[in-house]
Amino acid sequence: MWVRSEYAGELAVLTTWLSALIPWNLTYVSGVAGGAFLFVRFPLLQVRYNFGVPLAAGVAVADPLSAAAFQRGRGLELAYQVWGVGAALFLAALAVSVVYYRRESWAESWPVDPVRLLGALLLGTGVVFAAATSLLLSRGFPGLPIPLGVVFLLLFGGVLLTVDRTERGERSSP
Repeated sequence: MWVRSEYAGELAVLTTWLSALIPWNLTYVSGVAGGAFLFVRFPLLQVRYNFGVPLAAGVAVADPLSAAAFQRGRGLELAYQVWGVGAALFLAALAVSVVYYRRESWAESWPVDPVRLLGALLLGTGVVFAAATSLLLSRGFPGLPIPLGVVFLLLFGGVLLTVDRTERGERSSP
């Protein structure tokens, strides 16, 4: 692949941290309750902005668990629960990336290649967030969800899974 083996670890950590900053889903909704809303869903939180309301009162932030609890008993509950599963996968990736960054030599001694582990976790997160987006569409969430971060998660995961780690004899393919 196009990534040099000696930079694979840095790329794995960087793409994981970058993924935390890219919203996996953006949705603009108008005409609901007489207003317009922008939902920006990051892997670990959702920011909802209500247009026409002063900034401090118009912004609401929720984590996946509280957002799913808010949807309890409604048609969108499953979509938010699936988001929670994706957030858990992403938290695992984030934890692995921090350990890999702080204790690289120890992480390189794991029975599983940490670069491929992060690739699998990011790819899995992307697949789960794609399912959550699909559920938002099919369960009647108003507006059109744009799965921006899903594309990046799938791309980052795919790249990390295809990095040739044998170039320097560091680790053979699983």
